[in-house]
Formats: sequence, C-alpha cells, structure tokens
Amino acid sequence: MPWIQLRISTSNEHAELIGDLLMEQGAVSITLEDGKDTPIFEPKLGETPLWKDTVVIALFDAETDLTPTVEFLQSMPILGQDMKYKIEQIEDKDWVREWMDNFHPIQFGKRLWICPSWRDIPDPEAVNVILDPGLAFGTGTHPTTALCLEWLDALDLTDKQVIDFGCGSGILAVAALKLGAGQVTGIDIDYQAIEASKANAERNQVADKLALYLPEDQPQNLQAEILVANILAGPLRELAPLIAERVQSGGKLALSGLLKEQAEELSSHYSQWFVMDEPAHKDDWSRLTGVRKSS
Repeated sequence: MPWIQLRISTSNEHAELIGDLLMEQGAVSITLEDGKDTPIFEPKLGETPLWKDTVVIALFDAETDLTPTVEFLQSMPILGQDMKYKIEQIEDKDWVREWMDNFHPIQFGKRLWICPSWRDIPDPEAVNVILDPGLAFGTGTHPTTALCLEWLDALDLTDKQVIDFGCGSGILAVAALKLGAGQVTGIDIDYQAIEASKANAERNQVADKLALYLPEDQPQNLQAEILVANILAGPLRELAPLIAERVQSGGKLALSGLLKEQAEELSSHYSQWFVMDEPAHKDDWSRLTGVRKSS
C-alpha cells in the first residue's frame, strides 16, 4: 500500500502536541526525529526528552488530500504561515522485511555471537545467543553493549554467580549463561525489561538459571562473583555503594553506559571499593572494569 508523508520542523515543546493533532487529522503513524543531529546522551531517570529541533513525521494513506491538514496547522499560533513542512510520496515496500534486513549476526570476542532468529547461524560451534530487536534496549549494536559482551566473552564464567544490574533486554544475562555461568540475577527498574529478559532467556533455553527482580524486590543479601552494569554514568555514581555491596571480595566488576569524558571521574569514585583497570573505549563510549577489594 503506498503512503504519503508530511514532515514538519518544530521545537521539542510543540512536537508532541503537533503529533496528537496530526493523528486527529487521520495520520496512521507519528515519528519524532532529531532535526539537527543533536544526540541526547544521558536523560534523567524517568525522562524521555526530545531534541530542541524536532521533526514530526506523519504518515497518511496516499489518497489523502493534505491541503486541509496543512492549512489547519498553519492557522495555529505555534506554527503559523511560516511553518516549515515537506510532503513526500513513500515507496510501497515490505517494511517488515526492510527492517529485518538491517540486523545481522554479530561476533563479540572469540566465542560469542548474537544472532537474530530469522538469520542463519554463522558458526554452529560458537556460543550463539538468539535475540531479536525489541522494545527493551540491548541488541548488541550499541558500543556500550558491545564492550560488555566482549568483556564477558574474555572471562571464565564456568559455574559463576553473575548479576546483570539494569538487565534491559537480558542480552548480557543470557550471554553470561550461554558462556557457562551457573546462575544470573537480572535487576531492572522497568517491568517491560523484566518481561523481555524472561522471553529472551526462554528462547535461549536458559530461563531456569535466570532470576529477575525489580529493585524493590531484590534480595537484600544478594552477592555475586561477577557484576555487569550497563546503564548510565549518573545512576552508576548514585548507586555505587549498593553495586559495590553486590560484588564478593575478589569479584569482578564491569560498568558501561558512560561517555569517555565521564570515565576518569567514575573510575576514581569506584576506586573506594575496587582496584580499577584502565578504561576501554569504543567510539564515544567507555567501559570500566575492576576487582573488589577485600573487606
């Protein structure tokens, strides 16, 4: 089915309202995009910020006459006659296939592969995690996830107890189990992430070794030999005492989700509890690792 697309340049304070109005005008979908390549690296907890310059993209049936819609929007004080917009015809495609074609198996370290379920497994003898892109963050394509997967691949996880702090899609938890961990505990503030981790563990036949908790439900005396936390620098700093308590004496720690310029300060902060290694970097992102000091 062919489509017609209306793109409107606006600000972050008006984007959601314009999207709602376009839905009322018959749009079948609304997408918000960055208007000037301005990344948002670290939003505050619970926030979903938009870019200062935001593009609202509305998709309509190709037979729709957009003249009344454009005139309606131009009559609004927040847009006016100077509204910047563009109308485009969209090629009829198999959009699901188009989306699926963007994802391929990826190797991390020497043993580990992350493979979408619709792709052939490149190396059946490798450690293969079957994981599809979904609503919860984490498919292996982001540098912070890649840094953590490479770190896990380099460890001997045989029968080890592991904590995935901020488990998201469960990619790190499942990878640790497939690499030989005896038990993994996943913790996340988002119930949707808990459900995604559970589903991915079941798909990889490791659900019986994965315990999942919201923060308020986690065991008070929980400890592990290995802890990985791929969240953000702010929460990593704020939760440092709790994270340190979760790692046994002599246990290993990996932290990611932080930018290069945040690595030195955060490493110094964690050195209260850990002997910290030099940071590892990928693109603009960093990973910190260390060993828990004796109590």
